[in-house]
Amino acid sequence: MPDPRVFIIRHGETEWSLNGRHTGTTELPLTANGEKRIRATGKALVGDDRLIVPSNLAHIYVSPRRRAQHTLELLSLGCSERYPWSPSEAPYSESPLRTHAPISITPAIAEWDYGAYEGLTSPQIRQSRKESGLDEDWDIWRDGCESGESPTDITARLDSFIALLRSKHHSGKFGKSHASGPNDVLIVAHGHILRAFAARWIGKPLENNPSLILEAGGVGTLSYEHHSIDEPAILLGGAFVVDVVEKEESEKKAMK
Repeated sequence: MPDPRVFIIRHGETEWSLNGRHTGTTELPLTANGEKRIRATGKALVGDDRLIVPSNLAHIYVSPRRRAQHTLELLSLGCSERYPWSPSEAPYSESPLRTHAPISITPAIAEWDYGAYEGLTSPQIRQSRKESGLDEDWDIWRDGCESGESPTDITARLDSFIALLRSKHHSGKFGKSHASGPNDVLIVAHGHILRAFAARWIGKPLENNPSLILEAGGVGTLSYEHHSIDEPAILLGGAFVVDVVEKEESEKKAMK
């Protein structure tokens, strides 16, 4: 079994993400193509022999924004718990029951508050700053957003959330104790906040620009090095899951 992991998933494509417009608090639906790609991601990456094993999930955290919540629905994890935003609907109606992980909506992973830059593209933001007499060489990681959040604001809320994740889900879950139950965490949120989350996971300051990319509908994996909670790391690539395959082969041999 691998060490505890955190899977980060950016919501599927929207019209604004497609056009490069900064989308914080504005509620937008996924495009038809965005929904299609998220369903494909679920089929490719979710399963007992896939990257995200539903039964290994200890908790699922999702942004307050509807586009992130719909993305979680489309992944078809087979959750036993009803979605907090749709308590009358059984979330496993279209897929078999595969996880008992609780689902929490948390503002800690809401998208960056873009303030005056909401709905604008980066070129439009730079032009607006120039007209206002501000430095047009704008970088969100260094400068933050007018009337919105700064890198310091984002760092504070993410560091608090990361500390919660580690103490609640990962502390003491290495080595032999790892087999004591589900240890993985799934987070469904947004582009800038998840890039910032990955940077803060390994203690990198946002002001230096984390130089990370997470496309709409993209999936990232965070974990630890040397089986130590004190050595968080970004997992660039994991080995294929083989225990399910080995189990199937053993069962076939037993039937002969």
